Amino acid sequence: NAEYGVDLIKQAVADNSKIGNMMSTYIEKKMMVPDNIVLKCLTDRLSKLDCATKGWVLRGYPKSRNQAEALAEAGYAPNRVYFLDCPSDTIVERLSLRRTDPVTGDQFHLIYNPPPTLEMKRRLRTNPRDSESTIDEDIVAFDTSLEDLVDFYSNSQSVNGDQDPHTVFETLESLLVKPLPKQTLKSVI
Repeated sequence: NAEYGVDLIKQAVADNSKIGNMMSTYIEKKMMVPDNIVLKCLTDRLSKLDCATKGWVLRGYPKSRNQAEALAEAGYAPNRVYFLDCPSDTIVERLSLRRTDPVTGDQFHLIYNPPPTLEMKRRLRTNPRDSESTIDEDIVAFDTSLEDLVDFYSNSQSVNGDQDPHTVFETLESLLVKPLPKQTLKSVI
């Protein structure tokens, strides 16, 4: 259940929906949920009124060209795609230093957003997905499919992710609020 689907999958399972029950079978066995089931869950969500009227943002999905093609075939082509260009050591630093307070549920980063007290720092926990070896595996998997995704999303943009997180966020936000170029209709004579 890669990053893109964790919240969506958790919600579907919590709702005890038909698709959620299908996914829980895989989750209980610690297996990846098949792409076709994740896509069904995703398209169910994207078809809701709020997504149809306000739009939607996917983070970390699609992870492969096959997923991108399936998403497009389902009628959900993003109007903007951004890839964060970031060196591996920066990615490892940002992810491996994330922590969660088991008491409050608050999330921290030991460098960018440290806990306010020593007591809180002592009780912080690390998600197993944030181990350096898991992060390295994810980076290799991403690098393997990146060229195919950039090729598929030919109008995608690269954003410098090797800046402080606030600057990266502001850059993405400014790109998102910028109006899309007007498309002209070509008539056939």
